[in-house]
Amino acid sequence: MVEKITVSEGEFAGWQTYDLHGTFDQVVGPFYFKPDADGQMRCAFRAEPKHMNAGGRMHGGCLMTFADIALFQTAYQEMEGKSGVTVQLDSTFIDGAHVGELVEATGEVVRAGGSLIFVRGQIRTGDRTLMTFSGVIKKFTPRA
Repeated sequence: MVEKITVSEGEFAGWQTYDLHGTFDQVVGPFYFKPDADGQMRCAFRAEPKHMNAGGRMHGGCLMTFADIALFQTAYQEMEGKSGVTVQLDSTFIDGAHVGELVEATGEVVRAGGSLIFVRGQIRTGDRTLMTFSGVIKKFTPRA
């Protein structure tokens, strides 16, 4: 089981992240998350040079990875402690982020059934929308 860690210092003090040593998420991240006062999950990270493409803007693959992270964090309560996989993730790229910008994602569960969860959300920096996304998670109980 992956352990959640609450950050104790720095810009993301009070936010949570996962202890993901040696995983893709760790290499690309770190990504942070916390619920807002209204209970809506917020995800964030600070744009670094490793997130940029050759044109100096955030790589689309980085935004897609972050959208996938936000998809699961938005659906966390609906997961009911089960595992899940992304079965669909659609995106619309609108703008690019630059090094140093705070990138944030929010979303909502559109519908949750017995095994499928439908989510939509947006990724922003400041007052600029970078990307909108929608996706479907299939939840399941892992085999023993």
